[in-house]
Amino acid sequence: MKVSHLARLRRPAAQIAVLMTTVAAGTLAAQTVPDAQVPSTGLNLPQNLQIFGKADPNVRKPTAIVNGAVLTGTDVDQRMAMTIGLSEIQNGRKVNLPADQVDQVKLQMLRELVDDTLKVQEAKANDITIPQAQIETSYARVARNFNKSPDELTKLLRGMGSSDRALKRQLEGDLAWNRLLSKKVTPQVNVSEDEAKAILARLEASKGTEEYHLSEIFLRVDASRPAEEVVEASRKMIEQMRGGSPFEYFARNFSDASTKAVGGDLDWVRLDVLPKELQTAATGLQVGQIAGPIEVPGGYSILYLVDKRQVLTVDPRDAKLSLRQLTVKFPAGISEAQANQRGSVVASAVKRINGCGSVAKIADEIGAEVVDNDSISARELPPALQEVILKMQIGQSTPIFGDPKEGVRAFVLCGRDDPKAANLPTTEQIQARLEDQRVNLRAQRMLRDLRRDAVVEYR
Repeated sequence: MKVSHLARLRRPAAQIAVLMTTVAAGTLAAQTVPDAQVPSTGLNLPQNLQIFGKADPNVRKPTAIVNGAVLTGTDVDQRMAMTIGLSEIQNGRKVNLPADQVDQVKLQMLRELVDDTLKVQEAKANDITIPQAQIETSYARVARNFNKSPDELTKLLRGMGSSDRALKRQLEGDLAWNRLLSKKVTPQVNVSEDEAKAILARLEASKGTEEYHLSEIFLRVDASRPAEEVVEASRKMIEQMRGGSPFEYFARNFSDASTKAVGGDLDWVRLDVLPKELQTAATGLQVGQIAGPIEVPGGYSILYLVDKRQVLTVDPRDAKLSLRQLTVKFPAGISEAQANQRGSVVASAVKRINGCGSVAKIADEIGAEVVDNDSISARELPPALQEVILKMQIGQSTPIFGDPKEGVRAFVLCGRDDPKAANLPTTEQIQARLEDQRVNLRAQRMLRDLRRDAVVEYR
């Protein structure tokens, strides 16, 4: 789904805490928190804090009424099925959600539905209504992104246990919010040309310094989510990500940061603009590594280093490559010895490749599938392959690589266009980027106020 600069707002989790206090007739059960554990929050908390009654922050209701609008358990289940199913298609990986996280994901889906409802309600209060035809147009655009017709996407969603209504509800929330921001926020945001030129001057002065492309998941700590619970959840996420689950899935569904809608992407940043805790963690990361949980003000963060580069310098990894890939699949149930033998045959054949013109003949000999990609950059490849391919000459092949259970692959380099000298962004590009950031910050404050003023009844 292509996201406009307004729609790139991450959907922050609605900060709704339900305190259920049970008072027995004539008695109060007191729980005492030691003085040393009372945090310094500026909230005027008593030193001898006592909680009267039984409060279980883990007790939540699966449905809600938001300013009179009803959200049902079916709405939550369909949003969850849609989010997981489309994520699996986009990332090409199965999302294995542990049983102990199902309730947590459902609560996240409920918070998103509450936010969508508040956005549509606020838009209507400002005389903004999204026509059904516009929602259908957006739905068709999403379908095209998945190479499907609207009817095929509807069938796909139903097969996931969701529905077209679930996606259209989300689209209506995004469209309404974008229109509202365009009307009330964007006209008030302006970045002068002088401000953009000052940033350009700083960029020139910082030429050669390192920039980091980072993604972040931020998990807040509050009364409903104590630090111990957040740390444990963070560790489970990291374990699953290291096992192959996509970072973007967890960022979109669990993060409490403003980058949620873009999968936690912080884009390219210099470390000196980050909090000290994140600077320290990012410094020791290699491309593709994850760090966390990192304690930061208000909660904990998980960092993922997507890439590194030097400001305004040519990076060989920006070279555009023309690659021909050979894939030899192994039959199901193949033994390790058989896989090794088959791999040796393929490796010997690949060594005989002399230029891309000989690939078809070798592929026929070993029963390999051949796929071409003429517009991939070196940095899009796994780090280990980047190092190998950037040292290759045209017509050479990589060593075989892959999975002994699934099969092996090899790349043949058919062409390479090296990057040209790095250029400064234009003044207009910097102005647009700064305006996006400021619109996003104001939008977050607006949504926070809507949550605070909402009447939400859980059933």
